[in-house]
Amino acid sequence: MEFSKDQIVEGVITGITTFGAFVKINNEVTGLVHISEVSSDFVKDIKDIYKIGDVVNVKVLKVEDNGKLVLSIKKAQDNVAPAKAAPFAPYKKRVTEAVKPENFEDKLAKFLKESEEIQLDAKRSLDLSRKKKKKN
Repeated sequence: MEFSKDQIVEGVITGITTFGAFVKINNEVTGLVHISEVSSDFVKDIKDIYKIGDVVNVKVLKVEDNGKLVLSIKKAQDNVAPAKAAPFAPYKKRVTEAVKPENFEDKLAKFLKESEEIQLDAKRSLDLSRKKKKKN
């Protein structure tokens, strides 16, 4: 199937990463929705909003020369008439739920976990750059 810029199609989320979500269209072509194109609101983690297997409408922003698709969920939602637009259920659900205050120990544990993940990512990047320098 041929895709064109600004076309809105339905797809299934097949993968989620820190930088975006992969959406398969018609069981043949996979495109990328960058995290900045998931919602009009700030998104820290796509997994807070979507999960693998969710069906989404996406707008084709670009068809690259190699056939890869650059997609947007938020722009596909912008093009839906307001009367037909589905509410952004995952976000709405999160807002209406009572927020349980975290105690100090929970906050500290969360901070330590995030810090360890950041340090691990930095170490991996440093190791990769060292390997590249050794090859040269």
